[in-house]
Amino acid sequence: MPHRAVHTHLLDAAEPLFPELHTALTRLGPLEFPRRADKAFPEYLCRAIAGQQISVKAARSIWSRVEESAGGASLLDHFHEGNTDCLRGCGLSGAKTKTIITIADTHRSIGLDTDELRALSVPERTARLTAIWGVGQWTADMMNMFYFGEPDIWPDGDVAARKTLERLTSKRRKTVRTAQMFKPYRSWLALYMWAHVDAPPDGEAV
Repeated sequence: MPHRAVHTHLLDAAEPLFPELHTALTRLGPLEFPRRADKAFPEYLCRAIAGQQISVKAARSIWSRVEESAGGASLLDHFHEGNTDCLRGCGLSGAKTKTIITIADTHRSIGLDTDELRALSVPERTARLTAIWGVGQWTADMMNMFYFGEPDIWPDGDVAARKTLERLTSKRRKTVRTAQMFKPYRSWLALYMWAHVDAPPDGEAV
């Protein structure tokens, strides 16, 4: 659905019960939902992991060093246990290094084919991703939203999205329940919550 129609849908859902949310949505106007599917999925996932919980500037700097350390080789081929110290030297934490190597190992062993993953349902894809060491529900939600373009994900584990929705609606009401009222565009609702507080999810600029 075009973004203007989505905006209208959200406004109509908010207006009867949540005047503050309706005002915030109105002020923000129609938003474009960013899509980041310009890379093969395994590499995108690795870069997203590298960028989590740090600033966009720091994430770009670290990833630039990671790419440089590969010396022109395939990044997924570069991500293996023998290069652990090299990757740590680029600025990756121990946990992120282990996760990235595990993602690459998973792709080499059972595959993380982009088209195959795209064909799965959201629960199936989420289960496949969260089975990888270091990939949790929040990361799976971000992949489903920004890479696979799923329009109806409510990332309740995202503090900024959850707390902003609470402030604009009710702190006594579970945000999962509130978000249900905005189906089938809960991903867009989260996007508006981030825009309201200017708090993009970690890794948005990957």
